[in-house]
Amino acid sequence: MLSVKKRRISPIPVKLTNRELSLWAKKRVDDGEMLWLPLVVHLEDCSQVINWLFNQWLDTGQRQLLTQSTSEEDMQKLVKFLGFFHDIGKAAPAFQTKKSYDNNASLDEELIERLNRNGFSELRLSGLSSPQKSPHALAGEAILESDTFNVPKSVGAIIGGHHGKPAEGHSVKLQLSNYTANYDQVDGHVKDPFEEERRQEEKKAWQDVRQRLFDYGMELAGYTEVGEIPEVKQPQAVILEGLLIMADWLSSSEWLNEDRTKPLFSLIRLDQNYQDINMTKRFKNAILTWKQADKWAPQKLVLNGDTNPYLDHWGFTPRPVQLAMTQEIQSTVDPGLVIVEAGMGLGKTEISLVAAEQLAYKTGRNGFFMGLPTQATTNAMFTRVLEWTKFLADDEGKKLQIDLMQSKRQYNSEFTDLPEASNIYEQDGNDQAGAVVVNSWFSGKKSILTDFIIGTVDNLLRIGLKKKHLFLRHLGFSGKVVVIDEVHAYDTYMSSYLFKAMNWLGAYHVPVVILSATLPVGKRNQLITAYLKGKYGRQYQKILIANDGWEKTQAYPLLTLLDGPKLKQLTKFDQKNQKSTHLHVQRLDADDEDLVRLVTNKIKQGGIAGIIVNTVKRAQALAKIFQQNQEAMADTTFMVLHSAFLAPERSKQEKKLQKFIGKGGNRPHKMVVIGTQVLEQSLDIDFDVLYTDIAPIDLILQRAGRLHRHDIQRPETLKIPEVFIMGIQAPYEYGDANEAIYEKYLLMKTDYFLQDTVTLPNDISKLVQKVYDPKTDDSIPEIEEAKTKFDKDQAQEKQRSRVFQIAAPKFRSKATIHGWLDYDFRNLNKDEQSANAAVRDIQETIEVILIQCTAKEQRLVNGQLLKDVSDREISEQVVRLPVAITPNAAVITEVISELENRTMQYFSDWQESSWLRGSLALPLDDNLSATIGNWHLTYSQDLGLSYTKEDE
Repeated sequence: MLSVKKRRISPIPVKLTNRELSLWAKKRVDDGEMLWLPLVVHLEDCSQVINWLFNQWLDTGQRQLLTQSTSEEDMQKLVKFLGFFHDIGKAAPAFQTKKSYDNNASLDEELIERLNRNGFSELRLSGLSSPQKSPHALAGEAILESDTFNVPKSVGAIIGGHHGKPAEGHSVKLQLSNYTANYDQVDGHVKDPFEEERRQEEKKAWQDVRQRLFDYGMELAGYTEVGEIPEVKQPQAVILEGLLIMADWLSSSEWLNEDRTKPLFSLIRLDQNYQDINMTKRFKNAILTWKQADKWAPQKLVLNGDTNPYLDHWGFTPRPVQLAMTQEIQSTVDPGLVIVEAGMGLGKTEISLVAAEQLAYKTGRNGFFMGLPTQATTNAMFTRVLEWTKFLADDEGKKLQIDLMQSKRQYNSEFTDLPEASNIYEQDGNDQAGAVVVNSWFSGKKSILTDFIIGTVDNLLRIGLKKKHLFLRHLGFSGKVVVIDEVHAYDTYMSSYLFKAMNWLGAYHVPVVILSATLPVGKRNQLITAYLKGKYGRQYQKILIANDGWEKTQAYPLLTLLDGPKLKQLTKFDQKNQKSTHLHVQRLDADDEDLVRLVTNKIKQGGIAGIIVNTVKRAQALAKIFQQNQEAMADTTFMVLHSAFLAPERSKQEKKLQKFIGKGGNRPHKMVVIGTQVLEQSLDIDFDVLYTDIAPIDLILQRAGRLHRHDIQRPETLKIPEVFIMGIQAPYEYGDANEAIYEKYLLMKTDYFLQDTVTLPNDISKLVQKVYDPKTDDSIPEIEEAKTKFDKDQAQEKQRSRVFQIAAPKFRSKATIHGWLDYDFRNLNKDEQSANAAVRDIQETIEVILIQCTAKEQRLVNGQLLKDVSDREISEQVVRLPVAITPNAAVITEVISELENRTMQYFSDWQESSWLRGSLALPLDDNLSATIGNWHLTYSQDLGLSYTKEDE
């Protein structure tokens, strides 16, 4: 006798009976009409959709990943199996007795009566004691893993997790024994033999219907016996889960658009049934409607004397460093990780975009993601990547989908002006080729599935964050080339998530490009190790091929790349025409009044002075002193830029700054710019002289990268680039504010190794390595206490980062996704801000809309009457309250409650607006001031939002 596992499917085609066809998957009332969808229809819909996605939507690299240990034909069978059986848990009383979403009794009774007529006698809406204990995803896994069907647990886990979170293994085992009635309608035995016989008939009816559905689904998938279903390794299971979730969501979409003019997988009238549907036509029409854009088909790049992508894309001849790196990447066979270390302004962005094309072609990817540290850097990069994507779209004559993934994208006009994708099969005269479009279907949690994405790095770091539907994020990234810019900007906490992301990107063989001007050797090695561990497991060291001393390389510029298990480093470049900048560095111990005098005196003959400080409060205090010194500043343009400006004001300030001192800018005769860390990243601006608060060496060098950046004529007294380092109050004393922001250990090492003359770019790597290499600690007196605190803080950050972090990928055959997301992470599901805070270790603060409310009228802070502006413009007037005002969760709750009351008092109609619903207002008085608790806040268009404690 054959075992259950080896039971063969009958060669005779399985014919479904009215019993199977009477089960429902969806039901609702629409405009008075009762609608439903037979379960078999939804199962077949999903099976066809996931099969199409596997063949047509996944890229070659993703399919190769899924077929590492099986053939593509066998994987396609498994994919169809998953699609059909994802909702098999609905073939049980626990689901079939559920009430409709709108509690329509007539609809519910009609469907119960239909079930009664077709063999499920005595089935009632409220006949089970605890149906909620068997949600259909978990029920489906329990059914398939039972002794009746014996589907491999690694496959069953995918069924159980298709609503975003896999079950714990033990909960599956307990289902059938603890909640028998949820599956078989009966529970236990009765003394009455006639009653017992009737109950056994009910039980058999449910078991028979699931058996027939199982045989039918196996036949559709192409299996002849259960033993043909393969076990799935954990990384492949994660991607299959993401694909199944996507397929389920798509096959559950009734309409493509909100106005319901483009149907997808519609419900049918109650008087219709399975036989009334042409399943092939239904699927084809839905997919042709849904497929609104094209897939990028990367081409092999040509590199010869007259042809190169830099000329083709941007019209310039590449620098020798750019061309050498591009040629080295072109020579790879199995590229994985690429790390580009080069000076500011060398053109790393262009290197990365060309590399993206090379790597996409070589690894079979057709998507792209670039992650940056901040919203400001993301907005600046979006312009450049959009131009590149338009080139690709025009070159291939295709419509390519793009997304800007940061929380203020609705205010980016370049993004919002992009056209919505229209169906590529429409022939209405507007279907022009060669366009970059947005696709509204890929929104919310589906955004990460868009082909081209520019976003804050949080979106990548969240690969490692335990959060429901994480599988979709992994699915999205597994099909892309990933570029990470400004990687030096990530602290220990963020880096922990970055290394976990590298583990999983390595497991998926995703090509990754990392860009940095100031990367410590230690972090470079951690990135390499994390990727190798993900791709090859713990045995990576045994197969790694690398030259001796690769872990200590300090060459600059430097290209490090992994070609399969071989690590290559390109250290020698033609730099005959490289421009060097020789910085003169001076320590400056001056109070704020003296600083104003020194700066104004420094540019009295003309020039642009940049002052970069470590806190918004210090920037505002300095700005006030400059403004009060009217005589010295009479003929001087003055600007302040930091994070405490309203979003539109900050955007205007950034554009204005670029117009003045960006490349080709109309430079004022005399100008002072005060800013915080927002000035050190990605803004292409040029100072004649720089004053900066003490900071870790990599940030000092980033700030110095804005000094004498462009080849222009400068005032005679400022021809030598000078950097003044502020905040060194005494030997190894940097003030409470600076030491609260940056570790004293790093400030001490920066102070020690930063010499009076620094040559850029030659000294960049040397200085960064000296400061971040613990072996140089012995050079510095009195560093032990600071080092102890630094080590303790680092260890605590690493420990905190692991609280919500998923485990590294597991490759052993029995490692499933059971329990993969186990944790009480409900708070992380509140909103995107909470999730982003979790990967950045930042304290959540409150975002408010500032409105001036006087006795007569309500205005924006720029003076516009509220009644004259749109809801969208109002929603843009946002700023975050300072952390000092909301230091902990309890205070945040109190402040939110207070702001909700004020919002309802002044702006109750906001709840009716799609732009303003849920927003919090901070009403300001005639002086643009307000009080929260014992804090007094004032907004100024010159200084931004400032605050003081009322007892100060």
